Amino acid sequence: MDQGLRNYLIVTAGYWAFTVTDGAIRMLVVLYFHLLGYSPFEVAMLFLFYEFFGVVTNLVGGWLGARIGLNLTMNIGMGMQVVALAALTVPDAWLSVPYVMAAQALSGIAKDLNKMSAKASVKTMVSGDPGSKLFKWVAVLTGSKNALKGAGFFVGAALLEWIGFRAALAVLAGLLLLVLLVTAVMLPSGVGKMKSKPKFTQVFSKIPAINWLSAARFFLFGSRDVWFVVGLPVFLYEVLGWAFTEVGAFLALWVIGYGFVQASAPKLLSRRHGHAPGGGVARFWAFVLALFPAGIALGLQLGWPADAVLITGLLLFGVVFAINSAVHSYLILAYSEHDKVAMSVGFYYMANAGGRLMGTVLSGWAYQTQGLEACLWLSTGFVLAAALLSFGLPEINNEAAANGD
Repeated sequence: MDQGLRNYLIVTAGYWAFTVTDGAIRMLVVLYFHLLGYSPFEVAMLFLFYEFFGVVTNLVGGWLGARIGLNLTMNIGMGMQVVALAALTVPDAWLSVPYVMAAQALSGIAKDLNKMSAKASVKTMVSGDPGSKLFKWVAVLTGSKNALKGAGFFVGAALLEWIGFRAALAVLAGLLLLVLLVTAVMLPSGVGKMKSKPKFTQVFSKIPAINWLSAARFFLFGSRDVWFVVGLPVFLYEVLGWAFTEVGAFLALWVIGYGFVQASAPKLLSRRHGHAPGGGVARFWAFVLALFPAGIALGLQLGWPADAVLITGLLLFGVVFAINSAVHSYLILAYSEHDKVAMSVGFYYMANAGGRLMGTVLSGWAYQTQGLEACLWLSTGFVLAAALLSFGLPEINNEAAANGD
């Protein structure tokens, strides 16, 4: 087997395992702490440090990966997630808001170290291949990850109902520790490591395309999390009367479907556009995406059946959001210089985490004060901001992108 393909499969397998635990812990915390009597805004605050430290981690993590290798930063991330899972197995009396926020901060650092490492390493493994192959490999990695994060939502909700909060966390921590040991042995050292030690100031991108893309990414992911993190699961449980497993299953199916669409994005877009995507493709799909949260909000305000409006609208939103995300995930690698890919991806995912942070905080606040419709109108505004920022994105020269120029 080709060495690049072997490394890609090892990275993908480790990323998959981590992602299941990441989705599961999110659903476990949201549902369990709502059950303990926390308000939607208080539940959102539990994830404040998770998202905030994601911003910091991506900024520092790209620089660290370029210095010590992406394989090490990925394994450090998995080890920290094991600790974060174990930290929440303490008795209820210990689970104060500051304690849980600290555990979630550790999980946020772990998640973004792992994600940055996996995504950036793909560029080094397909060096010299045409841009279309890079688009395909990163779309498969990202799409399969999102499908498994959806599975993690269901796993978290199901384990909470079947074996309880602490036993669920212990099972997840044990399985992830096993995967960590396997990837540490099998993945070669030095992946993505720069020959010269980069200075920390180099993490701030000097490439205008990466700055525009990072700004668009900030608002794109804010548009999802402003309703998805707190507003939607609490609305389904509290207003529509769904059981934990039903909430977990719906969110899981949504993210799994989103992941499959993302993995299929190269094939879908080649039929419409005939080439690897550039700035024009990103703009087009961002404007299309804005139609869906606005349509869902209008449907709810007009008194249409909430179940039908949400299920239909959010499934359509998921399809178009997945295409947007896949295009962004390709463009950051295509715009990056080969030997600086870790720092470019770290900077880009810093913006991604910043958008998630803003979306998470606003999700709890908007739902508690104005309801789910307010979350959806905020989502619409964020998508339009991403679309307008995409006017700064250039088209791609596929040969240059393949060579990292």
